[in-house]
Amino acid sequence: MIVVMKKGATPEQVEKVKSKVKEFGFDHHVIVGEERTVVACVGTGNRKDLEGLRLIDGVLDLVPISKPFKLASREVKKQTTVIPVRNGQVEIGANKIVVMAGPCSVESEEQILTTAKAVKQAGATILRGGAWKPRTSPYSFQGLEEDGLKLLDLARKETGLAVITEVMNPRDIDVVERYTDIMQVGARNVQNFSMLKELGQCKIPIFLKRGLSTTIQEWLMSAEYIISSGNPNVILCERGIRTFETATRNTLDLNAVPVLKEQTHLPVIVDPAHGTGFWQYVTPMACAAIAAGADGIMVEVHPKPSEAWSDGGQSLKFDTFNELMRQIRSIAHAVGREI
Repeated sequence: MIVVMKKGATPEQVEKVKSKVKEFGFDHHVIVGEERTVVACVGTGNRKDLEGLRLIDGVLDLVPISKPFKLASREVKKQTTVIPVRNGQVEIGANKIVVMAGPCSVESEEQILTTAKAVKQAGATILRGGAWKPRTSPYSFQGLEEDGLKLLDLARKETGLAVITEVMNPRDIDVVERYTDIMQVGARNVQNFSMLKELGQCKIPIFLKRGLSTTIQEWLMSAEYIISSGNPNVILCERGIRTFETATRNTLDLNAVPVLKEQTHLPVIVDPAHGTGFWQYVTPMACAAIAAGADGIMVEVHPKPSEAWSDGGQSLKFDTFNELMRQIRSIAHAVGREI
């Protein structure tokens, strides 16, 4: 249920609603919109009790939420959430398209610093890089772990870029949060609900990738775990799903972009590198993602993809990344956005 407050409702009136909601056995989440404040009531209390909220001064209306993902739904918040990163240095979900770029794995100081400087010069605003790597084979390179985080932090200080990296285990959340600006939840952990609850206690944004076989509703319910646990700053990332097709690594589901834009207020990023698995398809699918309404893209970039320790086949060289940036600027301008 959403408690819609009247325009100009006082903080005291909002507090009274919150107190009553708690008394009735529900959790409350206050969402301040451009014109009105709403109080979302979620939980397993008796919904009929909430009808009494209509009598509180400052309450305009009560509106049921039909979606199972309550707090992530556009029924709760009409306008797209804009998520500030690094105290507003970057905004995700605003009119400006955000580009996240960097290597799949952090390999060395030279590799990450060279790549960070190159992607920044081309126009990226967030550096991506894996310190812990989820690999199908236990014998594949698993990442430099905390040493990789320290190298990402060094690149952040050298370039001013914000940093995103993946957290794979709940016990690593604290150390990852110390070194990064956005924590990524990979496809394999999208329904690790105990981990999602822990991430709900974090103060920085969470980048939630879609699972290989996760439906849009299941994906949004995962976002709901994070939001309902206290962290409203969730960014969704479409990175391809598993289908019968074998010509590409995955099937990049660009249908998901307009569907998500209709159903949720959370910003949407597309990862065409994992979505296709081949570098030559990354630029056209990045352009298609921007045309479909994505708020940004995540791209893998490496100084020497043929020598990359992971995912070299889907990584762009610096010159190819520059060309991608040139093309998506044109697409962004055509759909009324900027980079």
